[in-house]
Amino acid sequence: MNISNYYWYFSSVLTPKFCDDVIAYANSQEETMARTGGYGDRKLNKQEVKDLKRKRNSDLVWLNDTWIYKELHPYVHEANRQAGWNFEWDRSESCQFTKYKHNQYYDWHCDGWDKPYDKPNTEDHGKIRKLSMTCQLTDGSEYTGGELEFDFRNYDPHMRDESQHLRRAKEILPKGSIIVFPSFVWHRVKPVTSGTRYSLVVWHLGRPFK
Repeated sequence: MNISNYYWYFSSVLTPKFCDDVIAYANSQEETMARTGGYGDRKLNKQEVKDLKRKRNSDLVWLNDTWIYKELHPYVHEANRQAGWNFEWDRSESCQFTKYKHNQYYDWHCDGWDKPYDKPNTEDHGKIRKLSMTCQLTDGSEYTGGELEFDFRNYDPHMRDESQHLRRAKEILPKGSIIVFPSFVWHRVKPVTSGTRYSLVVWHLGRPFK
């Protein structure tokens, strides 16, 4: 798919109070080890945990609260319009509150799946992830490492070297910043070397592209 913008950002648009409220609320909930697709919800053995952590190492809490969606949805709609994507979407998945502590990271991946969700009798059935959103809840001065990076080499044949196809999203380092991007774009979170990075990730669904 040819697009002119690979991501769209809003700097420092969420209030410090909102960010702190989300962090406090999420930290009061039970956290789980982050997983990648294919592992499901079953109990993992030691080797599976080891293999998983080669790809992704972080802790998360799932949130489904209306007050959070109400704050975030206007920015998803605005980014979709301003970036010129105009993707049709009508549902958001659970919010993924993620903690990246020392040496935690998420290697290269994209959020989309190769097939629509097969979840009969649910609102997700037959839909795909179209737009991904990451909200910066911690200011970039509170940790080192943990950079969000994008890889555009699969989308622009004119990008010849790494300096061209890798893009570090420095625009969202300030607390309360938001970045929205198509769910098929490859990205990663580099290892945190000190401090803790808190973020909120939400995926927005719609019918498959025609």
